[in-house]
Amino acid sequence: MNNQKYYKTKQACYYTYLAMSSVFSLPPILFVTFKEMYNISYTLLGTLVLVNFITQLTIDLIFSFFAKYFNIKKTVCFMPLLTCIGLLIYAIIPNLFPSYAYWGLLIGTIIFSTASGLCEVLLSPLVAAIPSENPDRDMSKLHSLYAYGVLSVVIISTIFLKLFGTHNWVYLTVFFAFLPLVSVFLFCASPIPPMNLSQNSGKGNKSKKNYGLLLCILCIFFGSATENSMTNWISSYIEKSFGIDKALGDIIGMAGFAVLLGLTRTYYAKYGKKIFNILFYGMVGSVLCYLVAGLSSVPFISITACVLTGICTSMLWPGSLILMEENFPALGVTAYALMASGGDLGASVGPQLLGAAVDFVSQSDLAVKLSNTFSLTVEQVGMRAGMIVSIIFPIIGTFVLLIIKKSFKIKLSKS
Repeated sequence: MNNQKYYKTKQACYYTYLAMSSVFSLPPILFVTFKEMYNISYTLLGTLVLVNFITQLTIDLIFSFFAKYFNIKKTVCFMPLLTCIGLLIYAIIPNLFPSYAYWGLLIGTIIFSTASGLCEVLLSPLVAAIPSENPDRDMSKLHSLYAYGVLSVVIISTIFLKLFGTHNWVYLTVFFAFLPLVSVFLFCASPIPPMNLSQNSGKGNKSKKNYGLLLCILCIFFGSATENSMTNWISSYIEKSFGIDKALGDIIGMAGFAVLLGLTRTYYAKYGKKIFNILFYGMVGSVLCYLVAGLSSVPFISITACVLTGICTSMLWPGSLILMEENFPALGVTAYALMASGGDLGASVGPQLLGAAVDFVSQSDLAVKLSNTFSLTVEQVGMRAGMIVSIIFPIIGTFVLLIIKKSFKIKLSKS
C-alpha cells in the first residue's frame, strides 16, 4: 500500500484544514468591533456573510463543471497563499483607509472565500484519493480538525481582545493570515495522488448514481443547515436570551459547541462505523436539541441543549461524504464539488432562516403577548422562535435519510 508515500500529503491536508478555520470563525467575532469602529451597519455586516457563502458556492459550481481544467498540484499550493492575501487585505485596508473600511472587508472576504471554496472541493477528495485501510476515518479526522481550529480561534481571539483591546483587532487578523503560508511549503513538498477529475461517474447505472448523488447532496444540505444555524447563533442566543457577557457566551457557546463537534469527529475517526446510523440518530438528536433549546425556561437546560447540538451535528457534513463514498466509490472531484455546493448552500440558508424568524417574530403582536405572559423581552421570544423554526432542517433531513435507506437498501441497526 502507498499510504507511506502520501504521508506528507495527508498531513498537509490536515494542517491546511486546521489553519484555514480562521476564515470561517474569525469574522463573526469581529463584527461588533467593525460596527463600533467603522459605523458599519448589521445589514452590511450580514451581507459579508452572504458574500462569503455565495463566493464559496460559485467556486464549488465552477469545479463541478470544469474540474478537469485545473492543475490540482498548483491549485492546492496557491490556495493557502490566497487565504493569506485575503485576510491581509481584510485587516490592512480598514486600518489605513477607515473611510473605505467596508470595501476592504468586502474585497478581503471575496478573496479568502475563494480560497475556502477551493479548500472544500479539494481537500476531501484529496484525502479520499490517498490509499488507506480506513478512508472514512481519515475523512472524519480531517473534518474534526476544523472544529479544533474554530475552538482555537475563539479562545485566542477572546483572550487577545480582552488583553489588548478590540482596537488592535488588525494584529490578530494578521497573525491568522500568516498561518496558512506553512501549507504552501507542505504541499509543494508533497506528492499528489491520482484523482478522477472527469464528470464521468464510472461504471454502473448512471441514472442510479445521479439519483443517489442527489440524495447525498440533499443530506449534506440539511445537515449543514442544521449545524451552521447553531454555530452562527449560539453565542448571540446565549447572550441575548440569558444576559450572559459576550466573551463568556463565546466560550460557553461557540467554544463548547466546537469542542463536542471535534471530539465526536475524533472518536469516529478512531472507532467509527455504520455511518448511516450516525447520520440518522444525529438528525433525530438535533431535532430534540433545537426543541429543548427553544422551549426550556431553565437557562442551564437550554444552554446545555445548544452545546449538545455539537455532538448531534458533528458527523452530518463529513458523514454525508462518507455515505457517498461507501455507496458510490470513485465518483471523482466533480461529485465532491457538488456535495460542497450543497453544504455551502445549507450553511447559508440555515442561519438566514433562523435570523429571519427572529426578526419576524420579534416584530409581531404575538411576541408582545408572549413576552408579557412569560416575562421575556420580544427579542428573547424571537430568539426562541428562531430555534424552534430551525428544527425544520433536521426533520426534513431525517426523511431524506429514510429515502436513502430504502434506495440504498441500508439496514438501520441498533448498535
